[in-house]
Amino acid sequence: MEPKAIILVTADWDALKSYAKKICQTAATQLNVEYKELNEDWDFLTNYGEKDEFGGVEIPQAFIETADGKYVHVMTKVPLNDKGTPDLQKGVQLFINKSKEG
Repeated sequence: MEPKAIILVTADWDALKSYAKKICQTAATQLNVEYKELNEDWDFLTNYGEKDEFGGVEIPQAFIETADGKYVHVMTKVPLNDKGTPDLQKGVQLFINKSKEG
């Protein structure tokens, strides 16, 4: 896959926004792609996001926009380490790994 941008869908009220933003910005820098942030874009999440068992969507969610215009879901919520704290490196690695897929 050829990444074009990393997209973060979040909200001002999202307590984990700063962590998710740092993960996405770092991954965008490492992949040399654009970083985009969408605020409470429920339509985007409904169309491309991960849904729960009731069809609802959660914030934050992050995606890779590919060069051919597709959106690939990468992450819902911020990954945690064994101590239950945000693991930024693990989050960045999710993007690196996903970008290497077909």
